[in-house]
Amino acid sequence: MSLTQQTAAELANQHCEEITKGSKSLIIPAIESNLSQLEGWDAPLNYAEINKTFSFKNYQQTIAFVNAITWLANREDHHPEICFGYNQCKVRLTTHSAKGLTMNDMIMAAKINALLD
Repeated sequence: MSLTQQTAAELANQHCEEITKGSKSLIIPAIESNLSQLEGWDAPLNYAEINKTFSFKNYQQTIAFVNAITWLANREDHHPEICFGYNQCKVRLTTHSAKGLTMNDMIMAAKINALLD
């Protein structure tokens, strides 16, 4: 996968790849470039993860969204950290084997955003 800027649709159409322990994480310009295409996703100052909080009308909508993410995560074999309550869900993505962000995180963020399109 290219480290160049890709549109959210292009990212969402890709699939996560196996990342072996010790693989390199993305460099900051590549992270920022891809984040510019991912509405609502932010990275902390250390650029080790990306996160987004989603808001919903009620608990049922929140749970449906969480279930959709878990199905997607299993299909892509890339599992986010999910924290949810009555009407919100916070999703955090990182690649532990690379000790930072990889294209898998960008792909999953695009796929998660696409769940609500």
